[in-house]
Amino acid sequence: MSAADIISYDDLKALMAERGGLLLVDVRTKEEFDKGRIPGSVNIPVDTVESAFTLEPTAFQEKFGVPKPPLDTPELVFHCQLGRRGAAATDKAKSLGYLKARNYFGAYKEWSEKEGK
Repeated sequence: MSAADIISYDDLKALMAERGGLLLVDVRTKEEFDKGRIPGSVNIPVDTVESAFTLEPTAFQEKFGVPKPPLDTPELVFHCQLGRRGAAATDKAKSLGYLKARNYFGAYKEWSEKEGK
């Protein structure tokens, strides 16, 4: 994973403020997700990322409540609790053609510390 594949806390905050087409994917388990999450994130556990992102757009929207991003989206960001699963999910998305997918390496741990959760 290169530096271009990683997004910082500040860059993520800026992307969130733009209200664009950001899809922030939390790849932790549902139990972890239910205990606390980054606002606006969608829970797609790491072991289901490949099957989720190969769904047809209509099925993706029905299952996750958000539009399936186009392959060339620059606003697809994965994260987990500490960074490792987010990196794995980012690599998986890249292998499916999402070449601009990024990992929020600070993950939920950094987010919750900075946001005072």
